[in-house]
Amino acid sequence: MAATTIESAEFLDLFRDRFRGVLRWHELDSLWSTLRTQSRKSWFIYAVGSAPPIHSASAAELDRFLTKIDSLLRKEHDEDYCGVVYADSFDDPEFIKIFDPNNLGVSCGFSDNPPLPGWVLSTTAPIDLPMATAPTASRRRWWNKIFS
Repeated sequence: MAATTIESAEFLDLFRDRFRGVLRWHELDSLWSTLRTQSRKSWFIYAVGSAPPIHSASAAELDRFLTKIDSLLRKEHDEDYCGVVYADSFDDPEFIKIFDPNNLGVSCGFSDNPPLPGWVLSTTAPIDLPMATAPTASRRRWWNKIFS
């Protein structure tokens, strides 16, 4: 079942809202712990670029994902700081963006067109972000005039 227009708008609004960066690894540990203990929430695990999931993850699937993504982030982002995970709230999160350490672009700064995260954890059913955030047809035609 595809997301409705209302759900799509809600997901995009949440995606574009303000986020706080997880700066230190111990803060990431705390965030993961919070997710694991919030049994009242259902989480969607979305690998951006793949088809958005239509079902939320089980507690075991969420735990497995958090363990694997944590390992990947610490290996691929070999720094003494985290800085690649952003949450709408540390105490009661409902939306988390996880950026690919090998494709950061200006994810931690300001840009009109920041890179998409590699993964999204959300309590709202996700939509196809690459399609939803793609330039409009008129903008693509304008770009084609420049590069043709």
